[in-house]
Amino acid sequence: MATAKMAKAKRSTKPSVKKYSNYIGGEWVKSSSGQYFDNVNPADTTDIVGRFPDSTEEDVNRAVEAAKEAAVRWRRTPAPRRAELLFTLGEILRGKKDQFSTEMTREMGKVLKETGGDVQEAIDCTYYTAGEGRRLHGFTTPAEMPNKFAMCVRQPVGLCGLITPFNFPMAIPSWKLIPALVCGNTVVLKSGEDVPLSSLNLVKACEEAGIPKGVVNLVNGAREAGAALVANDDVRLISFTGSTTTGKKIAEACARDNKIVSLEMGGKNAIIVMDDADIDNAVEGSLWGAFGTSGQRCTASSRLVVHKKVYKKFCDKLVERAKTLRVGNGLDPKTEVGPVINERQMEKILTYIEIGKNQDKATLACGGNRLTKGSYANGWFIEPTVFTNVKPKMRIAQEEIFGPVTCVIPFSTLDEAINIVNGVAYGLSSAIYTQDVNRAFYAMQELYTGICYVNSATIGAEVHLPFGGTKGTGNGHREAGTQVLDIFSEWKALYVDYSGKLQKAQIDDVEI
Repeated sequence: MATAKMAKAKRSTKPSVKKYSNYIGGEWVKSSSGQYFDNVNPADTTDIVGRFPDSTEEDVNRAVEAAKEAAVRWRRTPAPRRAELLFTLGEILRGKKDQFSTEMTREMGKVLKETGGDVQEAIDCTYYTAGEGRRLHGFTTPAEMPNKFAMCVRQPVGLCGLITPFNFPMAIPSWKLIPALVCGNTVVLKSGEDVPLSSLNLVKACEEAGIPKGVVNLVNGAREAGAALVANDDVRLISFTGSTTTGKKIAEACARDNKIVSLEMGGKNAIIVMDDADIDNAVEGSLWGAFGTSGQRCTASSRLVVHKKVYKKFCDKLVERAKTLRVGNGLDPKTEVGPVINERQMEKILTYIEIGKNQDKATLACGGNRLTKGSYANGWFIEPTVFTNVKPKMRIAQEEIFGPVTCVIPFSTLDEAINIVNGVAYGLSSAIYTQDVNRAFYAMQELYTGICYVNSATIGAEVHLPFGGTKGTGNGHREAGTQVLDIFSEWKALYVDYSGKLQKAQIDDVEI
């Protein structure tokens, strides 16, 4: 009896799991389904971060209606005023950076320095984009007829549906949300189902900043919520970041309804290491590029294309350093590589490791195993994995793995290396390590990717430059920079004829 009472008392001291809500029309509301899903810590699956609404088509439709109701008022709010609210949002994010970083590590797994960088990117995006509220440049141009004025301006697209992934839980939502708002659009954000708390924190900060009700709406959930957002007739634009497979399906659906669609999808990025490279610097860059965020970046350095003259030296140093990387819970400041996001992704990565060993016949130089003992027992941990003696057409060198796996490919000439880098279905990010300025500029010219680095890894984009890629990486749009405004605004050409008579462009002769 005493034992039973003690057990009951022990259970009662365990903190209850918090339930969260959707944000629709300025109110925090439950899902119409009444169902919730668990947000689980990937480093310790016994740790439930929170329970979030499993949203339905009905919830999405309610969010869209709220965004519609707010659209005219928000569109007519002067852009500088919209920008002031966004600047306030940036100040709020900055004040809560440590809190949001810690909560992000708990729900997503990447180490605290990286989640701090994730939140900082949202802050940077907010400050930078707020500045566009006093620009949003169009341009004037001479008209071809006398006494006629010609110019063009931007106008909002309308109602935007934003679908975001797990790997940058606050940065990527901010890349979409903030430009959409400064351009005068209202939005419905569908958070990544593995990382709903970070999107919720961003939306709460929007509420605190004073962004009007209905302008920003948040629905949580998985496939049903995303599909309903894409299918809703009142949604004019879908901005999606995620897998190529899902992106293609979204593109097909949007084409049928003549929606605008912006896709940011996969990558199979490569670093070229020339024979004149600073090898130690190249190794450090390759480790960061391959194993930062446990390789769960669309810009991850999953291929290392190394000159044969330095191939063995590079591989030896890379493997030696990879073996020393500390894998663990991202909340531990000593951890360098956290878990992968969930069991499904872990199994996919392990399957690719088996393909590398058994089908491709590459050399497994280090790693390749799931970690399960001790502190790893309840998490999704994989050793940093390096394959050597890899050929360019092997599956592990062609297909996106999205985990802590990289492969080292030898080459003889710079043109051969460039052909290897370009010889995949994607074209997001590339890099070259060399001390030769001629080689560097030649590579920058010939590498067919949306981003290119010299003497750095393939990761680390900054918010004031355009972000995106070629080929299977996307559909030509660019996020970040001023170029993102072309996603979330449409051009309007304006002509003012003050001649007092009808003038016919391209038809009337103009006297000189």
